[in-house]
Amino acid sequence: MILVILGTQDKKFIRLLEEIDNLIERKVIKEKVIVQAGYSSSYKSNNMEILNLISKIDFENLIKTANLIITHGGVGSILTGLKYNKKIIAVPRLKKYREHVNDHQLQIVNNFSKEGYIIGVDDVKDIEEALSKVKDFKPKKYKSNKDNVLKLMEKLIEE
Repeated sequence: MILVILGTQDKKFIRLLEEIDNLIERKVIKEKVIVQAGYSSSYKSNNMEILNLISKIDFENLIKTANLIITHGGVGSILTGLKYNKKIIAVPRLKKYREHVNDHQLQIVNNFSKEGYIIGVDDVKDIEEALSKVKDFKPKKYKSNKDNVLKLMEKLIEE
């Protein structure tokens, strides 16, 4: 199962859902897809199970059972997937599409990707290529301690 995480941001991220729908239609994605859609739950699809906001327990259970996570570039979503040693493709919400107030998710995704934790893409059109890399991708092991997270956050802030 592939879990798509859109977080709790109060703006929609329909571009990501449309691209995943397209990849399912083209049989690039053949697994079941479940979406934690939040404010994008109005999106209609015959190909994906779309859930609104869900409890933390249900959310973590979905993450535990997922073979792959495709997420927006939120730090919380990325770190939760890493906590459970999941392979992650992350796509930033972008200001130009009114998906966020600025492009900080682009920096977050690029930094986590550069460090080897995730496969980061700059745009939804790059998801298909990222999917072809997932099988051989060996994510850097997540270390659950504040010091590593603080160092990464400091690095993000400095850049």
